[in-house]
Amino acid sequence: MELEEMQAIWSQMSDQIENQKRLTNKLIMEMTQERFKNKIGIISKYEGMGALICFAAAILILFQLSKLDTWYLLTSGIFTIAYLIFLPIYILRSINTMKRINIISNTYKETLIEYAKNRKQFLFSQRLGIYLNFILMIVSLPVIIKLFKDEDIFVTNVEVLYWYIPIMTLFLIFFSKWGYGKYKRLTASATKILEELQEPKTLS
Repeated sequence: MELEEMQAIWSQMSDQIENQKRLTNKLIMEMTQERFKNKIGIISKYEGMGALICFAAAILILFQLSKLDTWYLLTSGIFTIAYLIFLPIYILRSINTMKRINIISNTYKETLIEYAKNRKQFLFSQRLGIYLNFILMIVSLPVIIKLFKDEDIFVTNVEVLYWYIPIMTLFLIFFSKWGYGKYKRLTASATKILEELQEPKTLS
């Protein structure tokens, strides 16, 4: 009888320990998920504010599109509007893809593979944006001068390009290097949060 009682007590204790392990493991997963989302949320906040500015600028140009009265100004205006709308959307979608990773339901390996893929896509969107920024720098200037000064830069003041392009190029190189480096560090930090789990999750 004593042996049976000991076995029953031992079985009960084993069940309690196993339940405690599962509860602890689930809590760790939930905390990791929250930390991960907060880290990606920093990127989302920066890009979200940038997207709002881009959308506002695109709407402003769109409502004054009739002022662009030559084919090259109209083409520049349409390119600028498309850039200001579609690139932020593409970047925000890549961020949301990272945020949607479900650490709790995925295995450790699946989580790392999925995040590595999504991180690569996000950093690609940033590099694409950098290259397009140099094109936008040149294309948008005639549009801005036409809308705010009512002047065709190619007719009245083409000399402005001689100092505008070098100065803006230096600024873009510095700003792009700083911004891209910051995002690489933030996403690398998110990777470390996931790597802290170390082992595959067992919630069953």
